[in-house]
Amino acid sequence: QAQLWESGGGLVQPGGSLRLSCAASRFALDSHATVWFRQAPGKVREGVSCISGGDGSTYYRDSVKGRFTIALDNAKNTVYLQMNSLKPEDTAVYYCATDYEYRRCASNFYTRTYVHWGQGTQVTVSS
Repeated sequence: QAQLWESGGGLVQPGGSLRLSCAASRFALDSHATVWFRQAPGKVREGVSCISGGDGSTYYRDSVKGRFTIALDNAKNTVYLQMNSLKPEDTAVYYCATDYEYRRCASNFYTRTYVHWGQGTQVTVSS
């Protein structure tokens, strides 16, 4: 059974940075698409970014383009989400997810169903 676990969340001031990590066991992240989602209290879960297995192509939701960067470290079997210029509206629990069915991301990555999820890490952007 594949397992994912996120880390790196915390409290940061607006304009600050955080790097989230999504580590995996019993699952090769470089062979499948890995996605970051987030969910704020009282709001619908939304897809943030996706990185493809193989070619490493990436997708971002419009509100984070230019501020967030997703990357894969093959040696560590870990996907990172570097978040810069954070805003209060980025406050949410961030989850990573993946699935054997998807090797590559697509523009509709946030609509897909993913079997494997981490437990989430809280990101709070506040002064």
